[in-house]
Amino acid sequence: MDTNYEDLISIFAKTTDPEEMKKLFEEMLTPSERKDLVLRWNLMKDLYRGLPQREIANSYGISLCKITRGSKILKQKDSYCKRLLSDRYDDHLHI
Repeated sequence: MDTNYEDLISIFAKTTDPEEMKKLFEEMLTPSERKDLVLRWNLMKDLYRGLPQREIANSYGISLCKITRGSKILKQKDSYCKRLLSDRYDDHLHI
């Protein structure tokens, strides 16, 4: 794998303070890139909650293709995103 990518992952992994992570994102990502990242996370949460893909697409004004990728990720047996969502939201959403 690309050593630059690995270096960046290492930086993110070492940044444990939410305020520092926020500053890092604000310095490294454009507002549009941050918006896209939030959109991706929101659609993953919606998929995890079981909302229909078409409803999600209409809600965010995005294509089904973008949502399909997230759906495929959540169907994977070893999905880290699915594990994060389960750990974070199952108690709160009573899924």
